[in-house]
Amino acid sequence: MKEYTFDELVNIIEELRSENGCPWDKEQTHDSLRQCMMEEAAELLAAIRIYNETGNPENMKEELGDILLQVVMHSVIAKEEDLFTIEDVISGISEKMIRRHPHVFGDAKIGTQEQLLQSWEEIKKKEKEGQSWVKSPLREIPPELPSLTRGVKVAKKADKLPQYYDNATGKSRIPDILSISKQLQENASNIVEICENMETENMKEQEKEAVFREMSGLLRAVCQLSYRAGLQPEQILFDDIESFIGKVE
Repeated sequence: MKEYTFDELVNIIEELRSENGCPWDKEQTHDSLRQCMMEEAAELLAAIRIYNETGNPENMKEELGDILLQVVMHSVIAKEEDLFTIEDVISGISEKMIRRHPHVFGDAKIGTQEQLLQSWEEIKKKEKEGQSWVKSPLREIPPELPSLTRGVKVAKKADKLPQYYDNATGKSRIPDILSISKQLQENASNIVEICENMETENMKEQEKEAVFREMSGLLRAVCQLSYRAGLQPEQILFDDIESFIGKVE
């Protein structure tokens, strides 16, 4: 089997996008490929799971290739639009990795994991300066993320913002674990009460709205508790769904 190089891959994509190339590939834009990237990312996650379960890396190798294809395709389109090239992408990520690891590529001395994370955050904050698309620290977290993952990230970032602290107490407005657990209990109790008072099995609009409000508070509390406890609710829910499917099948 022929071993192809990275440059040959770029040439293949450019040929597919050329005048005599593939009709589908020629029509693609950054926007039209969004769904493809989302699906390929999910398939890569599945491939990692399959590797963990079977020890067979073939599927993971294939899906990494599909992700790389997306990166090259976007870069080729960007070159056609005179925006940037694949070389710019590679240089940018290389510079970022060197910049964010001064303890490896520079003279910085970092002794603990906490110091490492603090240095990482300070460098990231400096990188964001002057970026007009960053409207606010919390808006910087992509809404395209799964909501539970985004909720944890929002809680984590909010916990570090000066404006999110209570000036009177000097403490974060993100509740502590005990307070969050009480909020969860209250939301769950209110949902039970609503359901107990239902006249029929079918919820009325007013009851749906009440449950919606309680579930909103409950899910927000789940994200806050996950942040405080260092848990990943998206992974917890994924594992639970898989467990349920395994029991039903």
